[in-house]
Amino acid sequence: MKSAPFDYVRPESVAEASALLAQDGVTTAAIAGGQSLIPMLSLRAAQADLLVDVSRLDELKAVRETPQALHIGALTTHAAIEDGKIPDPFNGLMRRVASTISYRAVRNHGTIGGSVALADPAADWPGCLMALGATVHIAGPGGTRQQPVVDFVKGLYETTLASGEIVIGFDVPRPTSPLCWGFAKVVRKSGAFANSIAIVVAPGKGGPITAVLSAAGPRPIALANAARALGNGAMSDDTLRTAIAADLKADLPGADAYEQRLHTATVLRAAREMQATS
Repeated sequence: MKSAPFDYVRPESVAEASALLAQDGVTTAAIAGGQSLIPMLSLRAAQADLLVDVSRLDELKAVRETPQALHIGALTTHAAIEDGKIPDPFNGLMRRVASTISYRAVRNHGTIGGSVALADPAADWPGCLMALGATVHIAGPGGTRQQPVVDFVKGLYETTLASGEIVIGFDVPRPTSPLCWGFAKVVRKSGAFANSIAIVVAPGKGGPITAVLSAAGPRPIALANAARALGNGAMSDDTLRTAIAADLKADLPGADAYEQRLHTATVLRAAREMQATS
């Protein structure tokens, strides 16, 4: 199929892009790497009267470090993260996540900002940034604002972005100790959408543990019971399975037997990898 007709414009500033996206009576969409939006337009799963190309805006490309956090610009590509072209205070976690996203051709163009702004349930970055406690920076007609990623992603392709707002980048807190982490992902074939993604992180041995499950529901899920069990030193599979089952019952009550086994196995793999590095 081919997309419905649309107009295209390339603004020269974030302010101009914001104004274009906020037009009344016009269905607009921001485009950068286009690795998700273009196929959706081609399949007419999404339609827009105007595409606003933000791919050349330097304001969205900034990557900088402070003693407290790493700022990652929204236009940072998956490949740049995979190749270590940005600083890595997370002991290789973000490089690992980036390396599993689709194919290299997609990673060369797809961006971290586009991934989070789209809020595809099977995307890797929303869950990863939630696990790391990241904050999203947003610019719009009313100025700029910040919001934890955990609150920014609301559901299936749904975020808190209002008309005219654009994701600028993310502040990811630097761990106070070397980060211990585990990452597990299940896909039916190479490059396909994920069926289950689990990330478990702990800032150093004995640090507070966070466990997040993605590609399981409309948005990433924080697994409080599993994190608590791991924090209490749970080592047996039975103990962890019981904790994971409690999380799935609370957050995915409609999961069938296969989905429960799938997500339990993914979380267990991530937990064991995290424990092996702690």
